[in-house]
Amino acid sequence: MVNAGDMNGSGNLMDFLDEPFPDVGTYEDFHTIDWLREKSRDTDRHRKITSKSKESIWEFIKSLLDAWSGWVVMLLIGLLAGTLAGVIDLAVDWMTDLKEGVCLSAFWYSHEQCCWTSNETTFDDRDKCPLWQKWSELLVSQSEGASAYILNYFLYVMWALCFAFLAVSLVRVFAPYACGSGIPEIKTILSGFIIRGYLGKWTLLIKTVTLVLVVSSGLSLGKEGPLVHVACCCGNFFSSLFSKYSKNEGKRSEVLSAAAAAGVSVAFGAPIGGVLFSLEEVSYYFPLKTLWRSFFAALVAAFTLRSINPFGNSRLVLFYVEYHTPWYMAELFPFILLGVFGGLWGTLFIRCNIAWCRRRKTTRLGKYPVLEVIVITAITAIIAYPNPYTRRSTSELISELFNDCGALESSQLCDYINDPNMTRPVDDIPDRPAGPGVYTAMWQLALALVFKIVITIFTFGMKIPSGLFIPSMAVGAMAGRMVGIGVEQLAYHHHDWIIFRNWCRPGADCVTPGLYAMVGAAACLGGVTRMTVSLVVIMFELTGGLEYIVPLMAAAVTSKWVADAFGKEGIYEAHIHLNGYPFLDVKDEFTHRTLATDVMRPRRGEAPLSVLTQDSMTVEDVETLIKETDYNGFPVVVSKDSERLIGFAQRRELILAIKNARQRQDGVVSNSIVYFTEDPPELPPNSPHPLKLRRILNLSPFTVTDHTPMETVVDIFRKLGLRQCLVTRSGRLLGIITKKDVLRHMAQMANQDPESIMFN
Repeated sequence: MVNAGDMNGSGNLMDFLDEPFPDVGTYEDFHTIDWLREKSRDTDRHRKITSKSKESIWEFIKSLLDAWSGWVVMLLIGLLAGTLAGVIDLAVDWMTDLKEGVCLSAFWYSHEQCCWTSNETTFDDRDKCPLWQKWSELLVSQSEGASAYILNYFLYVMWALCFAFLAVSLVRVFAPYACGSGIPEIKTILSGFIIRGYLGKWTLLIKTVTLVLVVSSGLSLGKEGPLVHVACCCGNFFSSLFSKYSKNEGKRSEVLSAAAAAGVSVAFGAPIGGVLFSLEEVSYYFPLKTLWRSFFAALVAAFTLRSINPFGNSRLVLFYVEYHTPWYMAELFPFILLGVFGGLWGTLFIRCNIAWCRRRKTTRLGKYPVLEVIVITAITAIIAYPNPYTRRSTSELISELFNDCGALESSQLCDYINDPNMTRPVDDIPDRPAGPGVYTAMWQLALALVFKIVITIFTFGMKIPSGLFIPSMAVGAMAGRMVGIGVEQLAYHHHDWIIFRNWCRPGADCVTPGLYAMVGAAACLGGVTRMTVSLVVIMFELTGGLEYIVPLMAAAVTSKWVADAFGKEGIYEAHIHLNGYPFLDVKDEFTHRTLATDVMRPRRGEAPLSVLTQDSMTVEDVETLIKETDYNGFPVVVSKDSERLIGFAQRRELILAIKNARQRQDGVVSNSIVYFTEDPPELPPNSPHPLKLRRILNLSPFTVTDHTPMETVVDIFRKLGLRQCLVTRSGRLLGIITKKDVLRHMAQMANQDPESIMFN
């Protein structure tokens, strides 16, 4: 080591920070990342690899591997997300049917698979085969009668309670972050907020298992939102295997954006819709490179799911439909009405659900999550069983509502009175008068609609995985099917009216009720989530109805306009605000005429800003400042008198630097001078070794003047993803504005509680 006398001389002092040490550049839990810093670190890393690649063949190969690592991660995410989605689909199919009966030839077969393998099944009774037995047939050898019905009812409720209890217990004990849909948190993480463990291995495992259990229990929730969370967990796991992503939170966010696209791709069998969903709804920073990688990940995920073929129909989704009738201009009016209904339902749902979730957070109700899940499951199962439209899984219900009534359909919704003289081809059946089955189905659908609307409000947000896409689509599909049947019967009985006369002649196939169900589903999903472009693309990929883009667009835009008239927030943004996450929404507008000086701290009457000086504080002074405050970083100034700004030092890196210096550098003691300049300060003889911390100093912190309008400051925070910004006047430090300060100020200006921003 150099002795103290030599230190004031030529400046040949070892700077132990010339080599990076562990954990520098990482962030603590519930902190916001610095996007500019992450970007510049990645640029430095890339520059280093490029210059080294010219030195040898081995370094050149390493640079190629680094360039390809992004595509390898996308390939792995797509393969794992597609496989998990296929396994979840197969398991849900089997466990949903297990509530009603069991296959005697192989208990792991679902009802449909069991009857496929049976040789004794006839076409008319294709849902009844000797190999599949209801619980009443198996236990008391009765398939009809009151006792058989009561036994089947009882076992249906018991299985539902068993599945739900197991799911909520697993979530509570092993992975509390596995609850909910996951999309609000993923939006927050992609905006640069750290939630450690949210995308961990335990969360991935427990969410996958419990997702099967809760969907099978018959609760009013879907698996589509949670599949985005599952895919992002896969993305987080694979990115941790490559130092390029594991050591840079900004690069990791790019991987997670692509993983979200793969999640929607397997949830709906909609790869392009998945990419657009990630771009429109989830991602905060979406460069062109991420667009290509998202596309590749979504493609691989969809290909993997198609290889597994979970639905046995060679399609990626359960409800693929083909309609044979074009739509007519006069039908735009009912389509727009469905859009209005979707917007109103979205507004009602968001307000009621947020009120219930706030009540859960602020009252004793939140202390009993297991009891809440059990009670809601019991109510759902008891009310759902008597109605055939609520008893079956929601995906099957949507599939039936979307279906066109062909000659081979046995559904009640297709119980029309046929003309005995009809000699038309099978796929072009004319409009017919509704039979008794259709009227019964209408009543049952109306009751199912009211039940779904009410129960979904209480189900979404419980401590179990719960998606909102499928329940929203079910509400819209039921309303749409009823409107469609109404329009169809109106056109049949009043084909001489002026609105029908031009396009609906007697004996023609004019109106497709299934199309109205599809449009209604899109409208309700749009009303709740406020999606537009990605929603329309997902819907036509989902159903294969390419020529129905205009009705879908009309309904999606109308539902968004109507819902936006009552409030700009979609369900995910509302849950982000409820949980107090520091999310600066790109869609929010800030129009108030305030200045940076109104928002910065310290305010008048507050203690002065805690700062570090460039070469006059000891190690002990710095440690005391860190201990007595909880700030995430400190501005560095020339001196406390001049307060001319030099740079900014992060709290975590100061702690790590001092800890490492004490361990690795002899002579660093509590009264050693800490300096941030290039050369050490002039010190008296026999002084202890000074500690140079210039390497951890950010020499170009973002600054604004005190008269900068807050509109500009908010824009800077949004577009550059800043953590904090320093306020100066003529180079002299006045104060600091953090992301939390910006969010509090925006809440205050919108007459909301500024203290609702809970996290750092």
